[in-house]
Amino acid sequence: MNRPFTTILFTTSVLAAGLAAGGVQAEPLAEVSTVWKLIGPNHKIVVEAYDDPLVEGITCYVSRAKTGGLSGAFGLAEDVAEASIACRQVGPVRITKPLPAKQEVFSERQSILFKRLQVVRMVDPKRNVLVYLTYSDKIIEGSPQNSVTAVAVDRGTPIPMR
Repeated sequence: MNRPFTTILFTTSVLAAGLAAGGVQAEPLAEVSTVWKLIGPNHKIVVEAYDDPLVEGITCYVSRAKTGGLSGAFGLAEDVAEASIACRQVGPVRITKPLPAKQEVFSERQSILFKRLQVVRMVDPKRNVLVYLTYSDKIIEGSPQNSVTAVAVDRGTPIPMR
């Protein structure tokens, strides 16, 4: 295979995988400006809510930087790899099907092609706890910056695992 075709095929595969994992939609809650921009939107911090698609009653709140200016206005900016997460029980916990030990539950684009914000759910069966980790990755190099939160599930509701 020639090099450009391989690159296009790889990029298309990555984008398709990202879209498949992105079935969960963010619910924007609020934003605050951090830097005023003369042209285009301001740099800001956004807070969004994500309901866990397999665990009813759990919502994750993610805050992250969003780049403004002209590049941000046209979707060409690369947001910084900094995010924070807090997941909480917001209703009765109901797990719709057995959970894997580790699973990506949310993924959101942070640059036009190569950078994504990830949220991964992990199960701690010994403590009956759901652990959520957020981080940013790139095709070539990711960032070690991350944030973690945990939600204890009542022992009367054991977490089914596959």
